[in-house]
Amino acid sequence: MFTFVTCNQTHMYTHPLANWYRSHFESTLQGRYITLNDISPLLNTVPLNFNIKEIGRSVLNRPIYSLTIGHGDKKILMWSQMHGNESTTTKAVFDVLNVLKQSSEVSETILKTCTLCIIPMLNPDGSHAYTRLNANEIDLNRDAQTLSQPESVVLKTVYEAFQPDFCFNLHGQRTMYSAGYTDKSSILSFLTPSEDKERSITTNRQKSMEIIVKMNEMLQKLIPNHIGRYDDGFNINCVGDTFQSLGTPTVLFEAGHFPDDYKREKVRELIFYALIEAIQYVSSTEIIGQYTDAYFKIPENEKQHYDVILKNVETDQNETFDLGIMYQEVLKNEKIHFEPYIEDKKMLKKSFAHKIIDFQEAISAKHIFQSFSLESEVIQYLRKFNKIDN
Repeated sequence: MFTFVTCNQTHMYTHPLANWYRSHFESTLQGRYITLNDISPLLNTVPLNFNIKEIGRSVLNRPIYSLTIGHGDKKILMWSQMHGNESTTTKAVFDVLNVLKQSSEVSETILKTCTLCIIPMLNPDGSHAYTRLNANEIDLNRDAQTLSQPESVVLKTVYEAFQPDFCFNLHGQRTMYSAGYTDKSSILSFLTPSEDKERSITTNRQKSMEIIVKMNEMLQKLIPNHIGRYDDGFNINCVGDTFQSLGTPTVLFEAGHFPDDYKREKVRELIFYALIEAIQYVSSTEIIGQYTDAYFKIPENEKQHYDVILKNVETDQNETFDLGIMYQEVLKNEKIHFEPYIEDKKMLKKSFAHKIIDFQEAISAKHIFQSFSLESEVIQYLRKFNKIDN
């Protein structure tokens, strides 16, 4: 049973695969720091009918792999961790692979009608360093035209050889996003990239929209009003825009923030359901580009959330103000630490937070140190102005 609690209301919906997921998700992959060392043992144990292949090498000579599964006419290419610090979708990809390993109605239908080519980690160097960029400090999602990096060449080569009917571009987004100008965080977001500066509603985009609408219909039962849509401004240097302009309907997946889920295990489950929904829809449907209006009813992502708002901090003049606090993800000893920093003081630029702490109540209950590390910028700031004991 998947349960989501929001606004003093419990919304419950049992996904058809929920019970299966609890027992069969890939439990060896946990947390935010997922590297080639984590996925290599899994790649070494895939069934023989999962055609695993080294398709190239990274800047630092780490191998990049693909898995090709199924024998159907409908071809889907998907890739994860193009940005090395966006690992949630990689975990979900291996959850999907666990479904496809087993003999079931779901797996048999998919593998009969579809052929999937999956690159689980396009940027192994960035994944090891836990950074968005590759080892040459290049954003691979801005390298689709120049193809200056070996990882970019690998993806383009696979694309040209596989000739997919659909592309799934798998990413992760920051905690600041909301689903429109609301207090609803954008837990998952989607986009059909544009093909031109005019953002024309082409057939390829309409087909992508149809898939997104079907995923949204399912996800609204699980996390109502927490699905966002990215702005479709055109940038031909982005991989999604390039592949869409080359004639392949492309869907961008973005794993966002579920309340108190900084390790993104609940979001990983939601991405799993979304991927299965999308793959099953492609496998069972002749996609012609319906539901365009429904796609544009999904609210655009807005930057409305802090991680924490610390309210009612007093000034020396007995006035009060708020601190808008965000977490920076820092890799230390192969673990991700969430270090708080002050983004805004007094005049908050955003409207909402994943957690709101009343400073006066926290001080009286001595909870302020539990909320933020003693070395954090937040604690030092409050000590500087004598708001807490030195």
